[in-house]
Amino acid sequence: MTDWLEADQVLERLGIRPQTLYAYVSRGRIEAAAHPRDPRRSLYRASDVAALAQKKARGRRAADVAAEAIAWGEPVLASAITTVAGGRLWYRGRDAVNLAEQGLSLENVARLLRGGHGAALKSSHRPEPPPADGARGRLFLALAARAGHEPPARGRAPLALAMEAADLLEAVVDAATGPFPESGAGEGPAHARFAAAWGLDAEGADLVRRALVLLADHELNASTFAARVAASTGASLSAACLAGLAALSGPLHGGMAARVEAFVEEAERRDPKHAVSARLARGAAMPGFGHPLYPDGDPRAAALLGAFEISPLLADLRAATEAATGQAPNIDFALVTLARTLKLPPDAPFILFATARSAGWAAHAIEQLQTGRLIRPRARYVGAAPDSYSPSSSS
Repeated sequence: MTDWLEADQVLERLGIRPQTLYAYVSRGRIEAAAHPRDPRRSLYRASDVAALAQKKARGRRAADVAAEAIAWGEPVLASAITTVAGGRLWYRGRDAVNLAEQGLSLENVARLLRGGHGAALKSSHRPEPPPADGARGRLFLALAARAGHEPPARGRAPLALAMEAADLLEAVVDAATGPFPESGAGEGPAHARFAAAWGLDAEGADLVRRALVLLADHELNASTFAARVAASTGASLSAACLAGLAALSGPLHGGMAARVEAFVEEAERRDPKHAVSARLARGAAMPGFGHPLYPDGDPRAAALLGAFEISPLLADLRAATEAATGQAPNIDFALVTLARTLKLPPDAPFILFATARSAGWAAHAIEQLQTGRLIRPRARYVGAAPDSYSPSSSS
């Protein structure tokens, strides 16, 4: 039976383990037949093995690239919204730092990210934000309530989605800034409403505006990918943003500010140089410094930190970390520094991050909906073969 191969021959030719061979048989990629001399063994069709070997030879490099792309690797989705190039952040071809310096508001940038033009779209009816113990809880509750009753976004007209995205941003800002004042709903752009909620002067309001603009989008980060996956199913924009908010809440993403704050507290208890040296001695990271996409320094952090005077402690911590590691501060350090300088509420860095990024999530959700494609990657199975499966049973 020269058209058939023994199991050990297949394993050698394909460079795989027995459980992988069983998986190929179960999925119909390799045909198996009972061995004529030993019913406990199987033979495998040689032509199927040859075809698979040829495909593996062609696709191994692509598969490796695809696997590595999940962690700061090659681009995995086409997008016309945001990119990082030349050490700068670009919103639809425009430098995000320049947009912040030109006085644009979050609402202006949200419209730019969506590819919209003309006057800002706002809803005439804005319900009171849901009651909760804090701004983070209000954000989750507000998005969850909308996601629970809004219709799917798939098939909606572009203008309807643009209006819904603008209305959604209003709801997010309302939830972030708190209950409406007695005089009525909070008015004005997002940074003005934050300033009113947090008791900031005009200078503080402008710093918040800069932060919101710089945080509005950042290409295909974890939360944006989560939002796009949800949108690819046709879910509502609020459901997509809720998925993004859930991903953002993790300590390795939007929750990074808490780790930066702990680092700053170490510097307060000891002194900046000792805090840095102690972390180096135990092999710990320096949260708030370095960024894989910006080897020469995060331009968002540089732009924000350059707009106000930071405290001597934070300046010393920055200098000590840069001297010891060569890493420049990133946007997380800048947010914590801003919050401490303006004496903002403890969760302010996350609230600003989530509010701003909701603009990007909505834009990416709309772009994903326009492709009409479901995001459904495949897993490369490396586990044990199913207990009840035997290769000969498929012949």
